[in-house]
Amino acid sequence: MAQVPQTFFDALAVRTWCGLALEALGRAREEIDAINVYPVADGDTGTNLYLTAESAAAAVEAVFTAYDEGGRPSLADAARAMAHGALIGARGNSGTILAQLLRGMAQVLADDGEASHTDGSGLRLALRRAADSARQAVAHPVEGTVLSVASAAADAAERSTGEGDCGAVARAAYEGARAALAATPGQLVVLERAGVVDAGGRGLVAVLGALVETFTGETPRGVATSSVVHARVDAVSDTASMAAGDECADVPGEADGPAFEVIYLLEAEDAAVTRLRTRLDALGDSLVVVGGDGLWNVHVHVDDAGAAVEAGVEAGRPYRIRITHFGVGDVHTRGGERPPRERVQRAVVAVVPGEGLAGLYTEAGATAVLARPGEPPASGELVEAVRRAHAREVVLLPNDADLRHTAAAAAEQARTEGIRVALIPTRSAVQGIAALAVHEPERRFDEDVVSMTSAAGATRYAEVAVAERQSWTLAGICEAGDILGLIDGDVAVIGSDVTAAAETVLDRMLSAGGELVTLVLGDDAPVSIADHLEARVREAYLAVDTVVYRGGRQGALLLIGVE
Repeated sequence: MAQVPQTFFDALAVRTWCGLALEALGRAREEIDAINVYPVADGDTGTNLYLTAESAAAAVEAVFTAYDEGGRPSLADAARAMAHGALIGARGNSGTILAQLLRGMAQVLADDGEASHTDGSGLRLALRRAADSARQAVAHPVEGTVLSVASAAADAAERSTGEGDCGAVARAAYEGARAALAATPGQLVVLERAGVVDAGGRGLVAVLGALVETFTGETPRGVATSSVVHARVDAVSDTASMAAGDECADVPGEADGPAFEVIYLLEAEDAAVTRLRTRLDALGDSLVVVGGDGLWNVHVHVDDAGAAVEAGVEAGRPYRIRITHFGVGDVHTRGGERPPRERVQRAVVAVVPGEGLAGLYTEAGATAVLARPGEPPASGELVEAVRRAHAREVVLLPNDADLRHTAAAAAEQARTEGIRVALIPTRSAVQGIAALAVHEPERRFDEDVVSMTSAAGATRYAEVAVAERQSWTLAGICEAGDILGLIDGDVAVIGSDVTAAAETVLDRMLSAGGELVTLVLGDDAPVSIADHLEARVREAYLAVDTVVYRGGRQGALLLIGVE
């Protein structure tokens, strides 16, 4: 679809750029994955960049949605949303660096919070801040990587003519990045041997190409087609054993590396993060720490994954922790003789709202996707989870009514990759628990899906939560801080006491009958609430059993299921 060129860099331009960048990375994802020989030949740089951009775009869309009836967000609002979305959604080394590039730009674009837009001069400053801040975030920068491409883009932008023309500045940055990308094989031996350019740099060229299209309406040369120097994808597999170190490691060509990639978001003060950098740098390599203002994204390759997480615990509060063991065939484990892992026949992928439930689902054999309150997973993240399940058949449980369309898009994408996917429209994690309880991988796929769908549909769900703002509900007007009891998604109870509200909700649900009550407690739920509700069920409802789980930081104080 043709885009209307943006003359200035305003909120709409941020939105347009994020959308075009996501499309560009979507088109280039497989190519970028294929040329990913450095830092580790695991073929995921394109996917990681796409997921990071998807998170940024979703955050910007959320800001615009909030303004649908009251005008348009400011440039500062949109830029900060873009940076925050990229930060919380950053995946892998390249995605983490892209998040810092966008954060650096946002710091300039949001500098004057009252300004509605900026011009070419502001864009030049933003590109320079992006390149410099990304380089500073990497423990040991190496030339011939995305860092070199970003610096070249900023240099070219500064040399561009046309003081106030964002299109001219963007085009100059793109051409500078494109030239720097072509030069990367001459800077890193592993790229030269494989006959490819740097994968992260290739992704940044696509993102800058989208910036050109935002301001000119034209797709620049090289964006829709490969930018690989020799385009010898077959050479990637032949030379994978030569690829070592990391996109930002300081020893290119190093023979071996750590066994684990550890990534987590971290809430911590600046001083604690400074100490964390020192400790993680001693534990491993490929260290990239990006963010600020109390929220950071930490990426490192280590042999002792537990120590890396413990370091985060000492610095602040880590969450969304992802630990990946470099698999067979990548540089870090190339000495192994194990054959590639066989696909299992069937797997379950589920979105869960808290760490406790993630553990429960994982113990039951599911691949869990942790969704932090207010930060639902994007479709790309669900697709990645389906791939990670490594199965021919996958049952997908979104466990949230608002994720129905996201999950449907993920299922459709996975089907194009030859995976048979069934989407069960679970609207709560307790419905997912019911579905998982009757899951039998040995049954025919259709029979298993029907049984799981039936179990989920027979489970009524409720939650007890704290109202965030004043609003109209089916139960009346609630004020910020009120306790809300929601049954099947609608507010049924408004109160001031958590336990009393939960008991009222439970009584209303059991008035229609039931055999099993499932209670999932959030971290902020009263300590005695489970005992109180279990006693209530024993005394008032004969032959009804109760099971209690700890959900962790799940947003709601309490989830209730009745089946």
